[in-house]
Amino acid sequence: MAESRPTIHLPRRRLLTGAAALAAFAALPAPARALVPTPRQTAGPFYPTELPAEHDWDLVRVTGRAAQAMGQVTHLSGRVLAADGTPLAGALVEAWQCDANGIYHHPADREQGRDGNFQGYGRTRTDADGRYRFRTIRPVAYSGRTPHVHFAVAAPGRSRLVTQMYVEGDPGNPRDFIFSRLSPEQRAAVAVRLEPADGIETGALAGRFDIILA
Repeated sequence: MAESRPTIHLPRRRLLTGAAALAAFAALPAPARALVPTPRQTAGPFYPTELPAEHDWDLVRVTGRAAQAMGQVTHLSGRVLAADGTPLAGALVEAWQCDANGIYHHPADREQGRDGNFQGYGRTRTDADGRYRFRTIRPVAYSGRTPHVHFAVAAPGRSRLVTQMYVEGDPGNPRDFIFSRLSPEQRAAVAVRLEPADGIETGALAGRFDIILA
């Protein structure tokens, strides 16, 4: 079971500095390769049956709770793009995942050991350049699955895409029954490198996940 981390209270100046660093991270040019449509994957059994009272982009901090979620804070950002590279503004991006104990905030998952400080689900909309961001935790493995984060994207005039993001290089990836079904090209499209991001938030990780809609 993951240990509870100390509460992080970030002063306003650091929040502004971190937001600027995250924006710069998301604005980095995409890898020099053809845009591969993000593969469709299962939403799994734990998509929320109803939205939690709080469902913003920050899954680590729940209003009214003194402590933040267990686990290593991870900033995920990227762009939602058409296959030709056109940014898709106003797209609804949803993200949901288990907590640091491997438990989803869902009535079908076990409740014992659930981290009440973890929001579990969040949503946001892309800006004019197709950018989005989430503050969450590094995903963890649980029985039968490698670490992953579920994503769903609904862009105007396009069908809703449901997919999953994985951690690049995680030893559980080759054994995962969903990840292993993907082609090498598709695996590269959904496996994200998580790197230290002290410039955004001390002790945090950051990764870029561009979502390409066919």
